[in-house]
Amino acid sequence: MKKIIVFVLFLLLAGCSNIKENTKEVKKETIKKDKIDIMLENMSIEEKIAQMLIIEYDSDYVDDNLKSFLNSTPPGGFILMKENITTFDKTRQFVSDLKENSMVPLIISIDEEGGSVQRLKYLMDARVSDIPFMYNVGLTNNYDLAYNIGEIIAEEVRTIGVNVDFAPVIDIYSNSNNTVIGKRSFGSDAEIVSNMAVRFTKGLEDNGVIGVYKHFPGHGDTDIDSHEALPIINKSLDDLKSFELVPFESAVKTGAKMIMVGHIAIPEVTHDNTPASLSKEVIDILKNDLNYDGLIVTDALNMGAISDNYSNEEAYIKAIEAGNDLLLIPSDGINTINIIKDKVSLDRINESARKILKFKYGYLDKDNFLDKSYLGSEEHAKIISQIP
Repeated sequence: MKKIIVFVLFLLLAGCSNIKENTKEVKKETIKKDKIDIMLENMSIEEKIAQMLIIEYDSDYVDDNLKSFLNSTPPGGFILMKENITTFDKTRQFVSDLKENSMVPLIISIDEEGGSVQRLKYLMDARVSDIPFMYNVGLTNNYDLAYNIGEIIAEEVRTIGVNVDFAPVIDIYSNSNNTVIGKRSFGSDAEIVSNMAVRFTKGLEDNGVIGVYKHFPGHGDTDIDSHEALPIINKSLDDLKSFELVPFESAVKTGAKMIMVGHIAIPEVTHDNTPASLSKEVIDILKNDLNYDGLIVTDALNMGAISDNYSNEEAYIKAIEAGNDLLLIPSDGINTINIIKDKVSLDRINESARKILKFKYGYLDKDNFLDKSYLGSEEHAKIISQIP
């Protein structure tokens, strides 16, 4: 009888402990929600819109113009390009100064996929790991290896303060004439692409870098480079759901935090050649059919598929009204803010600003720098050597 009583007491105490832990989590979420509500109430409309922009800046140091912009209307974040990545010390200092001059946590993003897309290689005075194409990773069918590659990339980009990586590519390589995606994809099998991408992203995120799945609804079955012109995919929604959308569905089910929408026309869905990135019909598929409620970011808005067919004003307004939260590389920060301010409702701006702040305070660590020794380490080389 005593044993039963002791066991019951143990269960009650364990239950109380779980209740306390759950209460702590609820309280933490409430504090975060209250903090974001207070921030939104005190932000100007310009500051809210600025949070919706991920900009590039043609410099490897924070000059007076950039400092002024950061102090007055800090953008949502930056994407590091060739012009920003010079020597290791200068690049790290540039990112550190960006963060120090912004009162709101910044998205510091990069395109670091492996293969032909490795921005870290622009570092002039540092040896970095040479990551093979994801196609080669996919050939191993080794999901643990995909995780390890994500881990390697996270550790190396964090040496310069990156917290968001525009990777992995989860387009399925189903068109042999596709030169823009090609071996950037994990392969031609939807299941392999799905599983590899999820494990790769887990490797990134377990090590302090948020992954961005791209390019919704799928850039794999194209033979036109959206950097140059607008690709058109002649598939029905059912066709997409049975193939192209499979990796995105897997990403959503496993907790995707950010998804990039590509500049791809799907006329059988939209009944015209509106790019997916500017199409509410297409983005509604992501939100409603796939039940995705995370951040949505456009592909770069300076790409030919957009810039050759739309004015800046048309592109920015259509992108936001379609459901994007973040605009990647708009042409000019201040002008973009003014355009959006005059054309988009405050409710719509608040919706995205709230999501962005929630993301930032939930996932971004201001002091996420790692030591330079992670770059091109022997440990990383041993893992990479397993890839054919």
